[in-house]
Amino acid sequence: MILTLSVENTYVVLGVFDGEELKFSSRMATDRKKTGDEYAVAFRSTLELHGIRRTDIQGGIVSSVVPALIREIRQALRLILGREPMVVGPGVKTGLNILMDNPASLGSDLVAAAVAATAEYPVPLIVADMDTATTLLAVNEKRNFVGTVIAPGTALSAQALADACDQLPRISLEAPKEVIGRNTVDCMRSGAVFGTAAMLDGLVERMERQMGSRCTVIATGTLAGLITPHCSREILVDELLMLKGLRLIYEKNARK
Repeated sequence: MILTLSVENTYVVLGVFDGEELKFSSRMATDRKKTGDEYAVAFRSTLELHGIRRTDIQGGIVSSVVPALIREIRQALRLILGREPMVVGPGVKTGLNILMDNPASLGSDLVAAAVAATAEYPVPLIVADMDTATTLLAVNEKRNFVGTVIAPGTALSAQALADACDQLPRISLEAPKEVIGRNTVDCMRSGAVFGTAAMLDGLVERMERQMGSRCTVIATGTLAGLITPHCSREILVDELLMLKGLRLIYEKNARK
């Protein structure tokens, strides 16, 4: 079995694969104050909760967009696995040809998402990662990673609005019954949910125009299931895309 771990700004996402089969996936809040020992206890408890013994795990791989945590996470995985985990970054083979101005600046979570998407879905394609930020990545018909679009995430935008406007409350994210709201909460929910859906539709259209081709569109991340049903464009939802990509990267490098 292989342990995959995606360290994101809001959540740490953990999954265990037995071959291609995902045995389970779990999320816990990202806590920048936790030590490696504390994360090790949390990871071990999660494995035990799902009936996975540490001795069943042959290796692990981690991607992280939180540089301050990578040392603690690596320490935690060393305690769990009894060996050094693989970390997505320079020197790790991904199979992607990245056409960014500075490929090293690309988040390892997006690398994993692109690896899984190109393995499972027709190219050209666009992946929308919907968490703290809303990030859209593009892969062309030659399977080249051509670039990204980054926008504030839905929850982050709603929180910033409430923080900046004294008369606006904090809201839970859910779709209201109608676009035009009749109370403050529904008005804000409409802007957050329907506004993000409209933004996705518009950005996908503009990205396809630049790429010169209609694309397969996949959404992943914690908010994908909330937003995509309200998009005009057909968007596939694959919430496990990054974990699948980490498994593929691990296998590619383990063979190497």
